[in-house]
Amino acid sequence: MLNTTLFDVIKDRAHQYWLLARFDRPIGILILLWPALWALWVASAGHPDPLVLTVICAGVVLMRAAGCVINDYADRDFDPHVERTKQRPIAAGKVTPKEALWFFVILCLWAFGLVLLLNTFTIALSFVGAFLAASYPFMKRYTHLPQAYLGIAFGWAVPMAFSAQTDAIPSVAWVMYLAVLLWALVYDTMYAMVDKEDDLKIGVKSTAILFGAYDRLIMAVLQLIIISLLIAVGQMQALHTPYYAGLVVATVLSIYQQKLIYHRERALCFKAFLNSNWFGVAVFIGLLADYAEL
Repeated sequence: MLNTTLFDVIKDRAHQYWLLARFDRPIGILILLWPALWALWVASAGHPDPLVLTVICAGVVLMRAAGCVINDYADRDFDPHVERTKQRPIAAGKVTPKEALWFFVILCLWAFGLVLLLNTFTIALSFVGAFLAASYPFMKRYTHLPQAYLGIAFGWAVPMAFSAQTDAIPSVAWVMYLAVLLWALVYDTMYAMVDKEDDLKIGVKSTAILFGAYDRLIMAVLQLIIISLLIAVGQMQALHTPYYAGLVVATVLSIYQQKLIYHRERALCFKAFLNSNWFGVAVFIGLLADYAEL
């Protein structure tokens, strides 16, 4: 009986840490992973180094988890007052803030250990990535643009992927980085629209609040810019029809997302956010098919 009880305790603790890292919700991993894969495929002309591919993918998983942990630590006083987040492990008292900080440190060290397998330039860039991931959750206290800061943090996978593969960051990488930054700004604004009413009550800032009645228009303009930047990537790399076919699908998905958020209903705004995964898939499949032809 004692062993069974101890096993149950360990199982429950592991489950709480699993939830804290959001491993039960892989959407965050996917929307961070797709841009990293875009960058790797372009940097390697469709033939990424296996070690680099493995490290980048594993690093995405670990740093997304670390970002979720530090986010919940930063929001521990806000989450209990928001319907969508009040059952998160720290907010619900299942994991203490101190335990969360230790978990965050362990995840970061694990990710850093993987980065040490790569070149010196990428190791140096990883410190910037770690700072961005750790500081992002606190931005919503000081600026209405935390979604843009998230884009800066999430997009950092792009220069890191180029650096890891080529030991350099060419101009096309920065064009792709800007596209990813704006893409994150758009889909995280859709996400913020879900919590807009709660955020207004507790004083949390977001682009969903900042944009106000112009939120859909601003996001539509940003989506046009994103597609334009991705077209520029294709032109800079002399890509072919398969890539542009992927962009056509991505454009259709952007239009669909606009349709979903039209009435600003919480459930549909969240559905639009989830649909962003398929945008990432469409662009990657286009790259995959394009380089497969070479």
